[in-house]
Amino acid sequence: MAARRYPEEFKRDAVELVASTGRSINSVARELGVNTESLRQWVRAARGPALGVGGEAMTPAEREELKRLRKLVRELELEKEILRKAAQYFAKEMNR
Repeated sequence: MAARRYPEEFKRDAVELVASTGRSINSVARELGVNTESLRQWVRAARGPALGVGGEAMTPAEREELKRLRKLVRELELEKEILRKAAQYFAKEMNR
């Protein structure tokens, strides 16, 4: 079966219908006669790539904090690894 092409305006309207009515994607897809997964992809694309927990859009401040926290986690993991290796080294030295 060939894939159908839908106009961008139709896709926007379908996404808006899901968002404004609170109905399920399955219900709206059935009503409009489109594939459920197609509509699900349109909804995801409309929400954008920067989604936080629970599917809510992240603010720029939240994105910046997430970036900062990820950097901190990397630093702490590196420090932990260094301390682990130091503890192993000193444990060996004390047993000589």
